[in-house]
Amino acid sequence: MKHYALLMLVMLFCLNINAQDKLSMLRTNKQIITIEKPNAPYYTIQILALKLPPSDASFFKDLDKVYEYPCSDGYSRYTVGRYATFSEANASLQKVKEDGFDGAFVANTKRFQTTVSQFAQRQIEIVPSKDYAVQLSAFRYPVYVSFFENVDEVYEYRMNDKIFRYTTVPCKGTQVESVLEQMKSLGYKDAFIVEYDRFAPYRIE
Repeated sequence: MKHYALLMLVMLFCLNINAQDKLSMLRTNKQIITIEKPNAPYYTIQILALKLPPSDASFFKDLDKVYEYPCSDGYSRYTVGRYATFSEANASLQKVKEDGFDGAFVANTKRFQTTVSQFAQRQIEIVPSKDYAVQLSAFRYPVYVSFFENVDEVYEYRMNDKIFRYTTVPCKGTQVESVLEQMKSLGYKDAFIVEYDRFAPYRIE
């Protein structure tokens, strides 16, 4: 009986690892996008709220793009679509329900109390002699740096908020704005400048 219970625990552990791998892949290919801080457009359609990541990643297989909001109440909220007005979101709600998400409803992400990190995007004053980097992406789970195939070298960090962040090689303030423009031209539209000394202690070598 003990051997059977142990076997079941091992199987459950392996299934959970497999699900995490699948979820990581969905984040890597940007099917699931983690939002650290809500921004416009704020209206969306919430399909799910979970304390733990979903055990079956195939839940998202028929969805083109899902937004994940880690919230301070311990739940991660999963939504589809982003709309400027309630009416626009509501017009799409019936289709989402017909796709099998019976409990879906229109939500305003302004009301989501997200666990905004001290490392989230913020306005900073550029000092020419100081070191900066350009943040390209952030994920709850790590990705291979080869994901950023059009960037020569990428630094990886695991911050104390348990989010993995990826930046360009650090450079001086005199150069960083041109690096930012270059990264945006390569497709990283949400890239932004960060102070390297705040990131450096968390770098994964």
